Amino acid sequence: MNRPIRLATVALTASAALLLTACGSGDDESKDNDKIAGAEQDAKKSPSPSASKVTDVERPKIKLPSDLHYKFEWAKTGDENKDAVLSDTEEYLKAVDMAIAEQDALHKSYRFYSEGEAAAGSQKFIQEFVQYKDRITGTKRFYNARVNVTGGKKASLVYCEDQGKAFNKSLKTGKTDVTSPSKDDLVIYTSRLHLNKQGVWITEQTTSDRGSAACQS
Repeated sequence: MNRPIRLATVALTASAALLLTACGSGDDESKDNDKIAGAEQDAKKSPSPSASKVTDVERPKIKLPSDLHYKFEWAKTGDENKDAVLSDTEEYLKAVDMAIAEQDALHKSYRFYSEGEAAAGSQKFIQEFVQYKDRITGTKRFYNARVNVTGGKKASLVYCEDQGKAFNKSLKTGKTDVTSPSKDDLVIYTSRLHLNKQGVWITEQTTSDRGSAACQS
């Protein structure tokens, strides 16, 4: 059984989360009974507050390994809702990596920022790292973000990630699996989000395209 060389960064739908050399076994070591709240439900359509009312929301504290770094190369748009979408997406990405580092596929932090397919995808994604006892090290670069907000409560987000300087690190041996640069290090993501009643932008679905020409820079 060969463990994946590297896994994609964010929760994805279907099997798009895995890189090219996933384990050939069909066994899933995650527990079937472990379920994410809302993973099999549509996002609630109850009225939501504007993003301006989130200052008193108690958000999860994100604590990451000192050797994991981020470059979010997207400037503020000047639009309150769009900037909130970007900010909450940043926290979601970090929360998934924190769950990986802490080897907890049901970590409450990423569940704070995701629901539905995205939450279920995150759980499956993190469980792969738990299975292989790996975490992520290095630097992740995010860029070319494009945000669209509809009615102040729904949003779509497209952005790129450069994984060329991010690698798997074994928690058993401490060794880092450094891979050669490839066009597949560049991934484009498309996310769908909604604003919940606490005023937090929740990722409900994400899809990806690895090696996308749109992310070549």
